[in-house]
Amino acid sequence: MKKSIDSGMFISRIAVGFPMLFYGISKVQTGVGFIESLLVEKGLPAFLAYGVYAGEVVAPILIIVGFRTRLAGLVFAINCLTAIVLAQSTSIFKLNDSGGWALELLAIYLLMGISLLCTGAGKIAISSQHPWD
Repeated sequence: MKKSIDSGMFISRIAVGFPMLFYGISKVQTGVGFIESLLVEKGLPAFLAYGVYAGEVVAPILIIVGFRTRLAGLVFAINCLTAIVLAQSTSIFKLNDSGGWALELLAIYLLMGISLLCTGAGKIAISSQHPWD
């Protein structure tokens, strides 16, 4: 059977970028007040909350279309790590109602971001020649 790594990378990009985009759309509609309060609570400047738009709107779009995918994967992973530290740190050692790890979705997103940082988009992408692709 012939391998199609590029097709697999394309499907992976859609599988991780498309669902995360809905989180970003929600933040666009409702604002980032919740994140601002978490940042202030941790002693960080509230304006950093606007970085969520980079991690949950811009990065997923770039990942889906395959433009500067490595950079977008890095931003995506940082966004997920920040969400774990700010909002989900109490769930690190917890299970959800179904018996799975409470952070499994965020962990998958985080690891996919790191994976895209390492691999890039593949050939099925808007851009594949730049070092950040």
